[in-house]
Parts: sequence; C-alpha cells; structure tokens
Amino acid sequence: MENFNIKILVVDDSSTMRRIIKNVLIKLGYKNIVESDDGLNAWEKFQKDKFDIVLTDWNMPTPGLDLVHKIRFKNKDIPIIMITTEGGKREVIIALKAGVNNYIVKPFTPIILKEKLKEILI
Repeated sequence: MENFNIKILVVDDSSTMRRIIKNVLIKLGYKNIVESDDGLNAWEKFQKDKFDIVLTDWNMPTPGLDLVHKIRFKNKDIPIIMITTEGGKREVIIALKAGVNNYIVKPFTPIILKEKLKEILI
C-alpha cells in the first residue's frame, strides 16, 4: 500500500505532540492524516470515517486505552499504535492485551515511528 493512500488517525491531547507526529508522518510520505485531541473525539471520527491506522496516546481526558477497547469491539483488524509516556512493562502488557499492535514510549525518534509503522504494514 502506498503511503499517500493510507489514512491515519493521530490522537493526542497535546497539540505539540500531534504536530510532531504529523510532521514525522509527512516526512515519511504519509499525507492523509486526521488529528483528534482526545479519545471521545477520536471515537466520533472513527465511527464516521474509515482509517487504515490509529496512533493514540494513553493519558488524555478520555483515555487512549478506552479508545482502543472501543475500536477493537468494532474492528479487530485496524492497526493501532500506542504512543505514550507509560513505559513500564505492566502498561505495555495492558495495552497489548487491549489490542494495540505496537507500542512507542515518548520521547521517540522518527526512526522508531518509521520502524513501528513498517512492522504493522507488512
């Protein structure tokens, strides 16, 4: 699948973090990027539109983990990457059990995001 055809939902309550993620995605060749500032808003967008990948933070007013559970109830196949400061082994296990395909701990480098995306798109 060509990068420009992939529609990505980026969910983070920090506008700075959304901008960083979006800029990295654009440099990697992804052009179809939709932003959301929390899990509830993201869920509304998810129900109205089709996305190929979801990148979500954990710690938001409506937590990313709640969003993951809702998405997995509706769609078992869409790749989800959790991008969060929650880097403990326990948190990683919780997120993986909830259905995330990959996990990135903030701060991260563009190379890490590129590798994680490559892993889920193969």
